[in-house]
Amino acid sequence: MSVLLEFAMFPTDKGESVSPYVSKVIKLIRESGVSYQLTPMGTIIETDTVADALAIIQQSYDVLEPDCDRVYSSLKFDIRKGKSGCLKQKIASVENIIGKVNT
Repeated sequence: MSVLLEFAMFPTDKGESVSPYVSKVIKLIRESGVSYQLTPMGTIIETDTVADALAIIQQSYDVLEPDCDRVYSSLKFDIRKGKSGCLKQKIASVENIIGKVNT
């Protein structure tokens, strides 16, 4: 199974620049070992189960919670049985049609 999760999570009570807090979340994701892709507007991860993806969400919140009184989060899922490696395959599929894209 492939569970793609695109999400953004950041504090809303820390001013305009929240990169120090987002960096904590990205570090956690990197250390978890799941495949991920950072984008300017969020992060995409790929896990084997919905439970694994939700665990990353919980851990991300747990990293922010001690220092933040208010945390915003948005989530989008793409859950597909019988597949894996969709994070890279979806990009490769488009590149097969139009050539290299920025990632």
